[in-house]
Amino acid sequence: MNNFTFYAPTYFAFGKDSEQKVGQLTKRFGGSKVLIHYGGGSVVRSGLLDRVKAVYDQEGIAYVELGGVQPNPRSGLVYQGIELCKEENVDFVLALGGGSTIDSAKAIAAGVTYEGDFWDFYRGKLVDNALPVGTILTIAAAGSEGSPDSVITYEEGMHKRGATGEGLRPKFSILNPELTYSLPAYQSAAGITDIMAHLFERYMTNTKDVEVTDRMIEALLLTMISEGPKVIENPHDYAARANIMWAGMMAHNNSCGVGRTQDWTSHDIEHELSALYDVTHGAGLAVVMPAVMKYNMKHDVARFAQVAHRVWGVQMDFYHPERTALAGIEAFQIYLKAIGMPSNFEEIGAKEEDIEKLARNACFGDARTGTLGGFVKLNEKDVENIYRLMI
Repeated sequence: MNNFTFYAPTYFAFGKDSEQKVGQLTKRFGGSKVLIHYGGGSVVRSGLLDRVKAVYDQEGIAYVELGGVQPNPRSGLVYQGIELCKEENVDFVLALGGGSTIDSAKAIAAGVTYEGDFWDFYRGKLVDNALPVGTILTIAAAGSEGSPDSVITYEEGMHKRGATGEGLRPKFSILNPELTYSLPAYQSAAGITDIMAHLFERYMTNTKDVEVTDRMIEALLLTMISEGPKVIENPHDYAARANIMWAGMMAHNNSCGVGRTQDWTSHDIEHELSALYDVTHGAGLAVVMPAVMKYNMKHDVARFAQVAHRVWGVQMDFYHPERTALAGIEAFQIYLKAIGMPSNFEEIGAKEEDIEKLARNACFGDARTGTLGGFVKLNEKDVENIYRLMI
């Protein structure tokens, strides 16, 4: 295990009706005038937006609103939010929604306190300072409610890139599993896939002697395998929704990733798909991850065989561990298909003729230096080959 530092101070309020605590938590973390940031109509139709505004009115907390966040959130709305916050002297940003809304809120919060272009953070500059951010989560997926990370699509060139830094970690996050009841099955499945991706990106490591975090990741993967189909069958299964929601946070606040190198190849390759085709991120990952696993498997067959055995219950073939490893990848693909996720280019609207462009953007677009991956270093040709495995 490598040396590490870990600091994750987000305050979590979990459970039924926990959104009623939004006023006291906003005050606790210094908010007096809030930007309420949200996406489409779901928080309006569900009444969540009105409930939050009612609490703020009762607590005497001023607010302004900015809706319109899209899946794969865009830079244009971030710039708009930064200007609105500066004009209105906003001192706190509250995100109502899932990962896209939270990521957009984080980008706005970072941009308000920064004299330059907020996109500098998405080219590699660490975010040390930002307006405080709070979240009320409505979909378990991205884990942004507990992480110091944000992903935004820059509209000039359609580059989808991530930023990180402790300034982006939310001050508080409110997690009420009931707020996810109304999600369509497809969105629930995409969220489950994203959570599993965050776990696999950490599992694929070159660091030795990481048994404790291996076991933590495996336990969370087993939880997703168990609970995922339950919410697809019964969207109002509170216990399953609760387990998935907390697993989603644990998967990405990095408690499972400390002391070990991480990969993130699948995310970088998928980001090009969702930037070009506006694919739902989790659905894109369902297509990308098995291809990346198959391409990288020979780098460390024992690690792939280990997860196949421990998580997917594949009998270990000590003479031919590659058979165990492949069987584990196939079991993962079967699971994804069973919960309604796509499995190839055609199902997500991607095109074979775009592969060279996708690979080049992944490796060289907007400050990239030519290679991807923390587990296996991949060049442009490698990335092309991985995209071709998805056809």
